[in-house]
Amino acid sequence: MTEAPDPEVVELATKIFDLARRGQTEELVAYVDAGVPANLTNDRGDSLLMLAAYHGHAEAVRALLARGAEADRINDRGQTPLAGAVFKGETDVITVLMEAGADPSQGTPSAVDTARMFARTELLDLFGAH
Repeated sequence: MTEAPDPEVVELATKIFDLARRGQTEELVAYVDAGVPANLTNDRGDSLLMLAAYHGHAEAVRALLARGAEADRINDRGQTPLAGAVFKGETDVITVLMEAGADPSQGTPSAVDTARMFARTELLDLFGAH
């Protein structure tokens, strides 16, 4: 039998995930610098990086990557931060992730597949896919 998580831990984790969603970079990285894992994931497998990327926060993405967050970490639905940024049309985030070595062929659908789905030919050129 597993123990229920400590409500204070759940509350803190919720706060940290909200910081990533809102792009509150300074507060977010203060937690990471204090020991919160850069690759912390929620109950859906979304990492802090995924949430920051999906919500268009390029500075938070850059800061998390600089602290060891995995650019290609796949969530429970098979999605990567790059594919999420492509889906949302977050060009600045896409640039940051690509500069960090994110692989546009990872995930289901991949960033390449997502760009094709939405006819984002400029991204297909960036990804080197046609």
